[in-house]
Amino acid sequence: MQTWKIGRFMTPARILVFGFALLIFIGGILLSLPIASESGEKLPFLDALFTATSAVCVTGLVVVDTGTYFSKFGEIVIISLIQIGGLGFMTVATFVTIFTGKKIGLKERLLIQQSLNVTSLEGLIRLTRNVVLITVAIELVFAALLAIRFSSEMPMGRAIYFGIFHAISAFCNAGFDLFGDFKSVSDYVGDPTVLVPLMCLIVIGGLGFTVLVDIGRKITKRDRVSLHTKLVIIATVVLLVVGTLVYYGLESGNQQTLGTLSEGDKWLGSAFSSTVARTAGYAAINYEAATDSSKLWTVLLMFIGGGSGSTAGGLKTVTAFVILLYIWTVISNKEQTVIFKRSIAPRLIYKALVIAVMFTMIVVFATFILTITEQKPFLSLLFEVVSAASTTGLSANLTPTLSPVGECVILAMMYIGRLGPLTIALALAARSQDKGNVRYPDGNLYVG
Repeated sequence: MQTWKIGRFMTPARILVFGFALLIFIGGILLSLPIASESGEKLPFLDALFTATSAVCVTGLVVVDTGTYFSKFGEIVIISLIQIGGLGFMTVATFVTIFTGKKIGLKERLLIQQSLNVTSLEGLIRLTRNVVLITVAIELVFAALLAIRFSSEMPMGRAIYFGIFHAISAFCNAGFDLFGDFKSVSDYVGDPTVLVPLMCLIVIGGLGFTVLVDIGRKITKRDRVSLHTKLVIIATVVLLVVGTLVYYGLESGNQQTLGTLSEGDKWLGSAFSSTVARTAGYAAINYEAATDSSKLWTVLLMFIGGGSGSTAGGLKTVTAFVILLYIWTVISNKEQTVIFKRSIAPRLIYKALVIAVMFTMIVVFATFILTITEQKPFLSLLFEVVSAASTTGLSANLTPTLSPVGECVILAMMYIGRLGPLTIALALAARSQDKGNVRYPDGNLYVG
């Protein structure tokens, strides 16, 4: 087997875009087969394609209930799509190539670099191998913990199956569950033996693979962690703590969500809600019954998302951090954007701003379309769009009622959110770049 060939037309960004699309299409075909449903009936292809998109893009939004509609074959297809989508198909393909002893060339390394969202080609193959091994190890450990817990209420074989399925789904920040009736983990809202392992998996998966490898190197070799790792950890801790406090303040008195629980369970439910809003999709409360303030707060957390190069989606924590730092730089009239005695390069600031603007424009446009096609409250529509675009998977019980047009809009949001609007734009852009040395005089504009 020769190394993969990349033609002139197929840039790394285009291969990622077409590769994910092909994987989704294959998944849609498999899920539309009669064998994939419990009843033996064919799932309409649009619904099958929506489910496959949600799985590959590790989102968790569903139009049919996963636990009751799909057969074991369908569930295995879904969890396989989640695992491949969470790691990235290029990461999986590279690991298989390494395992079989094949050589990986420069062009393939560029593809992996784009897929993992890293800046250097150095140590890329070792990073890919470590990503897969770390992922499998973490998922197996937590799958065992969940299986032990589930064994108290179901046969051991089924408990192991449940443990593996939900460990993979949680680590990949997908939010698919097998509990049935669209209720997610709401039956376990006061059960730390279920919620805490899921929270750990979600947070670890949302940190980013490069951060996990960096932390591992810090533990084993006592190396210093990178600036990126520091920012991701700080942002994650701050958002989790603040999110917990806000959810407790807004929902502890709501009788339809956390209000009927004990004090300890209210805090656990608040912490879990803060965790899953960072693109995980499991729901311990009914978001349809949540206050408008909580919905808007959830929209904000979903918009920010998790770490770059992770299984999480959204704007990404470091991207939001960089933008806030740049705003402070402008306000304080400083020349450089500095954090921990390190300046942030202007090109990174510009990239962060472009991603934020593009992400916002896409969300606004999709929400506008849904206001035309769906007769639902505006906040619920915004909630659903941001959930899809950030690949979170939380829902105010709107997704199963979407019109075909609305379903296509949310499907597109999940796809764009997983790849990133910038990757999509690069794939659509012309390959050639202007390499001329012509510089034009500055134009005088008034802004602000």
